Amino acid sequence: MNNTITGNIKEIAERLDCGFRAFIHIKTRQIIFVPDDNNFSDIDTEAWAEEFEQLENNFTDYYEIDKWTSSEAFEIMSEFTDQLTDNNLQSRLLDALSKKKPFREFKFVIDNSGNFRQLWFDFKNKWQQDFVSRQLNRIKSIDE
Repeated sequence: MNNTITGNIKEIAERLDCGFRAFIHIKTRQIIFVPDDNNFSDIDTEAWAEEFEQLENNFTDYYEIDKWTSSEAFEIMSEFTDQLTDNNLQSRLLDALSKKKPFREFKFVIDNSGNFRQLWFDFKNKWQQDFVSRQLNRIKSIDE
């Protein structure tokens, strides 16, 4: 795989997590990021006019790198909870995940969990980077 792409896995994962869409050029491996309308409905996209034009004029030359679905995001919260050795926090997170708004509830518990908050971010970041890496590997195998 192109080293430029491999080196950008972390950036791609971070940008997807922040609400952007990511596209990779089939031949040059150039990566383009643009705001996702679903996350930034009121944003002025003028700063990305060149990227949008590039995509519009050459859309078939790009693969879109998918963002994880809400069910995949829920899965990662469950996996994190399952591997915890702190029974009290594990119980509170399991309770949060069973409530009506599990993402908000999970975030509240994690944000108030002291040192576990950073463990969550590290776990989530690794999972997201693995998710992006798997997609890039699939794109590579399609091209071969």
